[in-house]
Amino acid sequence: MKLFKRRAKPDEVKTEALADGDNLGAPVSTDDIVGRSEQAADASSAPAGEAGGDGASDSGSSVFERLRSGLSRSRGQLSEGLASLVLGKKQLDPVLLEALEEQLIMADLGLEATDRVLESLRLRLGRSELSAEETVMSALKDTLTELLADQESPLSIKAHQPFVILVVGVNGAGKTTTIGKLAHRFKQQGHSVMLAAGDTFRAAAVEQLQAWGERNDVPVIAQHTGADSASVLFDALQAAAARDVDVLIADTAGRLQNKSHLMDELSKVVRVMRKQNESVPHETLLVLDAGTGQNAVSQAVEFDQAVGVTGVAVTKLDGTARGGVLFAIAHKLKRPIRFIGVGEQADDLRDFSARDFVDALLDDG
Repeated sequence: MKLFKRRAKPDEVKTEALADGDNLGAPVSTDDIVGRSEQAADASSAPAGEAGGDGASDSGSSVFERLRSGLSRSRGQLSEGLASLVLGKKQLDPVLLEALEEQLIMADLGLEATDRVLESLRLRLGRSELSAEETVMSALKDTLTELLADQESPLSIKAHQPFVILVVGVNGAGKTTTIGKLAHRFKQQGHSVMLAAGDTFRAAAVEQLQAWGERNDVPVIAQHTGADSASVLFDALQAAAARDVDVLIADTAGRLQNKSHLMDELSKVVRVMRKQNESVPHETLLVLDAGTGQNAVSQAVEFDQAVGVTGVAVTKLDGTARGGVLFAIAHKLKRPIRFIGVGEQADDLRDFSARDFVDALLDDG
């Protein structure tokens, strides 16, 4: 398979495209600036500023404080209302239950997750599990943590070469930015990384991914706008295997979950990739924008039916008061929540921890 490369600056990575004889289009230049339209759709679209690694070197307290800061708007929506209801209370009476139900629904937990939380609270308090020091609030924290705990499972790079991560989601959810942050993370961990520009529909998508590739010094396999996405990812998989790349992260075009023909195209991408390697993708990562609220839950269900979601990244938690939707996603989808995004820096994409999330969400400072 022939490859040709553009001339790059010393501190830039080379972006690659297969020759026309290999059924690929011409290479795409990275000289253009990422489109303003994508920046509007994705508040954290540009590569992050100077960030100090993947956060592994941060102290535990600073990591929690950054998480707490990122969840400030959601905390204002949920914690303040709950505190006024349950502060110091040790019994769960019908009036309090009704008020709790209303508050949890307003915080975007959704009906099903709210019902589960309240039922768990009833059982916990009915068994007289509260000690003299405990309150309804502490019991609520434990109940919310339990709801999320089953979906706490950090992404582990297995011994595949390459380990293929297919990133899916609707337009504007933050897929490409998440890919850039993942590339940064895996490079920091010592893995070799390659990116595949499978979003061939949006004009700025390739340039944006190339900017992240240059930032992280990783190669990007790309074609021209409008090329067949399945072909791009097939060839990227071939290139990654030939070079013994550890991790291949594949972008895909954003699509509305209620457009069946677009979801069918996504299924086709997976089928084409499996012609070369039946085990791929090893992770199908669904990126959801927390700001879309309960619509994120329907997105999760539809994408799971189309391609079999194996993990979730919930982004833009720092820009919304709808962080409670994480509970609804965990309850409905029952898939691991791999990452949460709480800021624009590369290391603001964090491994999900149920206890830390609940503590940061309900901590009154």
